[in-house]
Amino acid sequence: MNALFSSDSNNHYYLFYHHRPAHLAMALPQWTQTNVHYVPTRWPHKLLNVLTALTGAPKLDRLVANQTGVRLDCFFSPNLHFTALTKNIPHILMVHDLTFHLFKNYYTPRQRLWHRLVAPKTQCQKAKIIIVPSANTKRDIVEYYQIDQKKITVLSPGLNSQFKIMNNEQLTTNKTKIKYSLPDNYILFLGTIEPRKNILGLITAFEQFTTTTYQLQAITYSLVIAGAPGWKNHAILKRIHRSPVKDKIKLIGYVDPADKPALYRGASLFIYPSFYEGFGFPALEAMAAGVPVITSNRSSLPEVTSSAAYLINPHRPDEIAEGMKYLLNNQTAREQAIKKGLERAKTFSWERTAKDALTLFHSI
Repeated sequence: MNALFSSDSNNHYYLFYHHRPAHLAMALPQWTQTNVHYVPTRWPHKLLNVLTALTGAPKLDRLVANQTGVRLDCFFSPNLHFTALTKNIPHILMVHDLTFHLFKNYYTPRQRLWHRLVAPKTQCQKAKIIIVPSANTKRDIVEYYQIDQKKITVLSPGLNSQFKIMNNEQLTTNKTKIKYSLPDNYILFLGTIEPRKNILGLITAFEQFTTTTYQLQAITYSLVIAGAPGWKNHAILKRIHRSPVKDKIKLIGYVDPADKPALYRGASLFIYPSFYEGFGFPALEAMAAGVPVITSNRSSLPEVTSSAAYLINPHRPDEIAEGMKYLLNNQTAREQAIKKGLERAKTFSWERTAKDALTLFHSI
């Protein structure tokens, strides 16, 4: 949206949101462009969702029209949500992935109920255009929801500008190391602490790397696991506590977005062995930060990283350990991985994504 509003001063954008003042003060971006308008509703959040799920009303485009006097040309949903619209308005729907459909065991009962009530398949069927971040998500929607692929468009996300420009790079990295008490040499994982990210497999691989001949050099590496806690993370925490190399595993929790570039840059290696991703931002961010990447040969990750990452079977911890050995003990391989990663990361631009999105909006 930042890139879209910065490049388009002709069209008017009406940002519809539920009226929750306590949350919005910190969470809602404040765009000042004259063609960007905020349209809050006085309907309570939960009531609006329940009515939409049960009755298909109220129609959101009518709520906007009643407050602004403007008839919308299209309605864009940046994610799946409870959405009821009049029949004559084109709906552009963004679907990031189908994790909730393919891996239901990774979600709480409440989350599974939420997704069932939102009715993703029905929304995809009714949508005029579906936007997805990867060809992998497009294939999933076509296969599992039987949606015509012609109405699905892949718009790859861009990279945050903080990964492109970083002043006083070494100083910032040192400050981040102090802030999070990071070791001198560390292998990094960054993502939600949950089963889908395959952290248990990563820990097993790190143990193999640390306790066998995989670690050939004199340098001692630690495993830094960063990210907010997710559902079913107790088994992961227990596994760390019982690990024979637990003194070399550091769990640092949630990381401030401003600290991410320096956290990546300070790492010797980034590993993202997730079982499934709709896009896989952390792998791309790590490449943009100039760090060699090991990631899964599953879902969208090979597509996003192209030939710039060392791909592994996430169900094979020994492959992950072998990748650690290869990229940490082979300087030529490290330099090639870093070079390819930086080149690959340059191809992702929010400006280009915004331009393509605008073309898509105008097409209807």
